[in-house]
Amino acid sequence: MAIDERLMDILVCPSCHGRVEHKERRNLMVCASCGLRYPVRDGIPVMLVEEATQGRPS
Repeated sequence: MAIDERLMDILVCPSCHGRVEHKERRNLMVCASCGLRYPVRDGIPVMLVEEATQGRPS
């Protein structure tokens, strides 16, 4: 499920305030700066640091 473009324009990583990218196939929001990966559940990004997993920066 695609995330609304207006929402994508305002979403930032709550940890480092970096830009996030939606990885639709993996149901993730990935921070381009610090690499934290936030889950997307039922089409809603869960932008909580406590819910994030660590990934590689892109």
